[in-house]
Parts: sequence; structure tokens; C-alpha cells
Amino acid sequence: MRAAVLEEFGQPLVIQDVAIAAPGPNEVLLTTAAVGLCHSDLHYIQGMRKFPLPGVLGHEVSGVVAAVGAGVKDLQPGDHVVGALSVFCGTCKQCLGQRFALCQDTEVKQPPGQAKRLSRGEQPVSQVFNLSGFAEQMLVHRNALVKIRKDMPLDRAALLGCAVITGTGAVFRNAQVPAGSSVAVVGCGGVGLAAINGAKIAGAARIIAIDNVPSKLELARRFGATDTILASEGDVVARVVELTQGGVEYSFECIGIAATVEQCFKMLQPGGTATIVGLFAPGVKAQIEGADFFLEKKIRGSALGSARIRDDIPRLVELYLQGRLNLDDLVSRRIALEDINEGFAAMTRGEVARSVIVFDGVGS
Repeated sequence: MRAAVLEEFGQPLVIQDVAIAAPGPNEVLLTTAAVGLCHSDLHYIQGMRKFPLPGVLGHEVSGVVAAVGAGVKDLQPGDHVVGALSVFCGTCKQCLGQRFALCQDTEVKQPPGQAKRLSRGEQPVSQVFNLSGFAEQMLVHRNALVKIRKDMPLDRAALLGCAVITGTGAVFRNAQVPAGSSVAVVGCGGVGLAAINGAKIAGAARIIAIDNVPSKLELARRFGATDTILASEGDVVARVVELTQGGVEYSFECIGIAATVEQCFKMLQPGGTATIVGLFAPGVKAQIEGADFFLEKKIRGSALGSARIRDDIPRLVELYLQGRLNLDDLVSRRIALEDINEGFAAMTRGEVARSVIVFDGVGS
């Protein structure tokens, strides 16, 4: 099969032929329908987090089941599925506590270089994120997949497995934003836009979108933002406090920068909660004013929106089909696998919410 392979950190991906194994026990072979270009992929390409090379990235995926291995009883060839980062074992302490995104079973959630599913001649190729969606086919553990309705467009369904479940999950599961509340979202990429949309669905009365790219703020209004702040124009915290007459009840950091973490905490009203969603480089530290804890301000982390993928993804599909979840505007461009490097360049330039690779026009 053709795949976009990372040969060297900081260098463009290379389209090459890669061999893929047959499905073993509890494994599923997929024909890839679509895969989104996520900022996390770009971070890994740039070497923020190292893994054995060569490797195939791509984790925001949808596909059609081609074959199943022994033990897979609930999927069959022809089924439409969404792949998700939060593959889980179902039996560890975290899974039994319904914290599937925190599953630590390395036999199921295998680190890059452990799985023997991809190769190039005699050389192993790392499967990254347990999916490796920048390829025409994927071989994955059954618990990384969720079956969806066949009337759900696969190019939009791909976004559910990362950006959308992370952003909406931060709102629904982590912060549990109630109707009528005030919300600020810092960073209006794919995850931030999904958080804004989630806050709208939850019934938030005030949703403030913050970014340093004007076009992203315009897009944020289509996802439910009631107010926008261009981060480069003045003191962001002061403007949020002025807009809300005291600060927001809930803030969401969707970038992964120490300064924006600090802003999200400072812009809270007493008793407010900051949820940190962004991906950080190793060693990044943020400073919090200790006295603010006396005001019962809270700060918490979020791993993929605490996703329970078998519950959450079908619900997100229904919200989209009802017209309440905006996936159409999240797809800025549909591209071919050969255009992947330009897709990441457009991301770096801040031109897109999401570029989606579509294979052979499936799901468009």
C-alpha cells in the first residue's frame, strides 16, 4: 500500500510503498477512507516527541472494514468505522473506572516501534498512535474502532476520533459545562472550534473565542462564539474580565503554551474552572498565582476529552446528522495523500481549520 512515511524529524513526509500484515487475533484491517491532519502530527514530525524511525503518523481516521482477525465478533467487512487514539483494554484499573483514555495496557496501547504491523522490506516501520492513518490501509486493535451509521459522511466522520471528541469531551465530560454559563476558549484550531461548538450545544450563554488569527475568529462565530478577542490586541485577561464583568466560569486552553495556561486561570471568576486541553512539549511549566486558590479557582487536565469512544462517537454522529454539530465548516480542504506536505504547510501558516486526506473520493 502507499503511505506517507516520516524518514527524518523536521523533514517532509515521503510517499512510499509499505507492507501491512494480515489481521491477527482482535485485529481489524481497514481500507482508509479519510484522515485529518492534526497539529499533534505536526509536533511529532518536528520532533517534539521522538519515536523510532521510519514511521507512519495519522490518527484522525475513518475507514471501511476489509477483514477481521480471530476474536472479532462485532465487526465485519463493509462496516464503516471511526478510529480513535484512546484504544483501551477494558480490564485495567483505569478502564474499570471508566477512564478509557488513560488505559496503560501496552499490549493494546502499544508505543511506537512495538507493533509489528508495518514494514518496508526487512525494515520495520513504526505504527504511531496505534493507527498510522496516513496510508491506504490500517491494521489496528478492535478497541481502537467504533462502528458508525453508513449514512454518516466518512470525510467528516474522521474528525470525530480526535479533534471533535477532544474538544466536545472537554466541555461535556471534563468541565461538565451547564446551560447558561460563561465560557472562554483560547485557541481556535480544530480542537478549540469543537470546544466552542460543544459549549453551544451545552447551552452556554456567553462563549468567548480567543486567537491571534482573525480568520479563525470569524470561523469561531460559525461554531457558536458570541464574542471574539484578537490575542495580539491588548491584555487578553483584562478584556475577558471586562466583557463578563468579573471573569468566566469555564475556560479551555487548546494550544499547549505556558502563557495561555496562565491566562486561562487568571480569566476565571471566583469558583471557576480552567480545563487544559493542549499538547505540551516535554518540560513546559506554567506559573499559577497561589493566592487565587483561596478564591476556589480550579485547574484540571483533559486527556482526549476523557473519551468513552463507544458511547461518545455515535452520539456525536447523531448530533451532526441533526445539524447541531458543525463538521462541515471544520473541513477547510480535501486533499490527496500526495498533497500531505502542503497540507501541513497550510496548517503552519494558519490558513485552515482542518485539511482532510480523502482516498479515492470516499466519503466526500
